[in-house]
Amino acid sequence: MTPMRTIIAVVGNPTSNKGRGAGTCEQVVTLLSQAGSRHGFDVVDLTGVDFDDSLANARSRAYDHLVVVGGDGMVSLGVNAVGVSGKPLGIVATGSGNDFARGLGLPINRVDVAVEGIVGAIVRESHLGVDMGVASSGAECRYYAGMLSCGLDASINDRANHSRLPNGSLRYFAAVLVELAHMKQYGYHVKATLADGSTDERDIISPLLTVANSRHIGGGIEVSPYSQFDDGLLDLVWLRHVPNLPECADAVAHAYSGGLLGCRVFGWKRVRSVDITRADSGAEPPTMMADGEYVGRLPVHVEARGRALRVLVPPAVLRSWKDGETTACERIARDRRDPITGDFLE
Repeated sequence: MTPMRTIIAVVGNPTSNKGRGAGTCEQVVTLLSQAGSRHGFDVVDLTGVDFDDSLANARSRAYDHLVVVGGDGMVSLGVNAVGVSGKPLGIVATGSGNDFARGLGLPINRVDVAVEGIVGAIVRESHLGVDMGVASSGAECRYYAGMLSCGLDASINDRANHSRLPNGSLRYFAAVLVELAHMKQYGYHVKATLADGSTDERDIISPLLTVANSRHIGGGIEVSPYSQFDDGLLDLVWLRHVPNLPECADAVAHAYSGGLLGCRVFGWKRVRSVDITRADSGAEPPTMMADGEYVGRLPVHVEARGRALRVLVPPAVLRSWKDGETTACERIARDRRDPITGDFLE
């Protein structure tokens, strides 16, 4: 009996980059098919007419590996397609944003290099076990790889999504400026299980609240610089009050350098899970977003799934990959934070 060949499924976003996403996806399919003729695997394109159609295809069809082509929205599709199934996910990061790929050290806007790395990962069975967040809101349950945005961060993302500016990072930065000028104090009631198993319950009246699995958002802003991909935990980050002008300037100065949580205007806790509901005071929080995709409104239960996602990475990246624990611990110590309570030590 002839053994069954490995099947690589590809999903792209034909509407991205002013319609050029379709051509990029075709390029990836062609490159993978050429590699498949050498290495003995087949390639199938499961791209649908829109996000939901593509997600349905990726959930219902049989394959061994899934490759997504595009930005963080396509990573969201891939994460929700393979979930905890054990099927490896390959990422060809193109367009703007690409915060998840950036955090993993994957090539961005280099299609040939990305595909070559994925082929090498498939042939050598090279992958990383990466944490995921799981957000349950009503009947909706969504996996996410990057961040669940619940406040100002969601409003910024929504505004950037509807912007006509040509560059993704520029769209996000412009949205930041507009939303900062119209900042609201949203009302959250938070009950979190911390890293040591203890419980912290409080009202948080804040413009910003996010539950992060990765460090970056908005094309490289390090909103959660202590986050690790493989610690089985998430990071709860919020603004402790509406920042004044010097505090805004301090935050902007540290936004890309890994020092944002050293700014005392930010609260932080490392959590295993968190329940977020509406507080009695404060403004109604906006629609939540996970990896740039709309999730719904509060209440929401969020928990970490440790190393539940298998991500295909080039062997060279795997060899150079180092556990982020040392860097995260160094940053926490530098900023004089208590690693359990999240409070400043002085």
